[in-house]
Amino acid sequence: MILKQKHLKTLPLDLMILPGLIVIFIFHYIPMGGIVIAFEKFLPSRGIFNSEWIGLDNFRYMASLPATFQVIWNTVFISLLKIIVGRIVPITIALLLNEVGSSFIKRGVQTMIYLPHFLSWVILGGILVDILSPSTGFVNQIIGGLGLQEIFFLGDKNWFPYTLVLTNIWKEAGFATIVYLAAITSIDVSQYESATIDGAGRIKQAWHITLPGMLPIIILTSVLSLGSILEGGFDQVFNLYSPMVYSSGDILGTFVYRLGLVDFQFGVATAVGLFQSGVSFILISLSYFLAYKLANYRIF
Repeated sequence: MILKQKHLKTLPLDLMILPGLIVIFIFHYIPMGGIVIAFEKFLPSRGIFNSEWIGLDNFRYMASLPATFQVIWNTVFISLLKIIVGRIVPITIALLLNEVGSSFIKRGVQTMIYLPHFLSWVILGGILVDILSPSTGFVNQIIGGLGLQEIFFLGDKNWFPYTLVLTNIWKEAGFATIVYLAAITSIDVSQYESATIDGAGRIKQAWHITLPGMLPIIILTSVLSLGSILEGGFDQVFNLYSPMVYSSGDILGTFVYRLGLVDFQFGVATAVGLFQSGVSFILISLSYFLAYKLANYRIF
């Protein structure tokens, strides 16, 4: 009886979730039937049910492609850099903002660094192409003004991965900073008062109180990000890369796009996508396991 009353009490909230569940079912679960294309020589004219079944041939072909392992390496390398730098920069900004006494300045800085988060990579891609242009971009104008050689950030295969990481930080660091600032607000103020009485300066307080207080959320966000290692950021790469940087900037998402929608190798593209999804599922499961063990975080 108590359970029934509780269920009736939360019924309006359950009904609010229903439209979202329907959308997820239609656009995420029903299309999973298309996984069968990975095991077929798929021809759109024949459809899924009439295409020739070829078993694991698409996976063998995927493994034989010289670009496959390079693309996997690019994806993992870029993702790991984003995870590492994407923790260091927001944590540093949060620690610095925590030391700012003026709430007006603090909120102003937060707003400025948070704004890029709301812009899509389509918009930011156009902005970055202009800013980083080797001939007219103001970044290279500054570099040239210092007497240094201009850098083709978006066309040099050696610079492109790091350009992706830095521009991603520019876009997302503000959002991550808010998360870490929220973690700082949960730290007991009396610890700072005791440290001040003991003669600890602001740097020692940040090192011995603030950082340890932020550690649970740092561990949590870090381990949960493991599940996205094979993503690499399709939107960003797709809007910034070119054939000149395929060797260092091509990731699994853009590789699947070109195989399927450009080269019309639908079976191979689905096989690569299925491989990516399978590994990502394992990594996500591992990340939640580590989150539970290290930060006592659970979703159920």
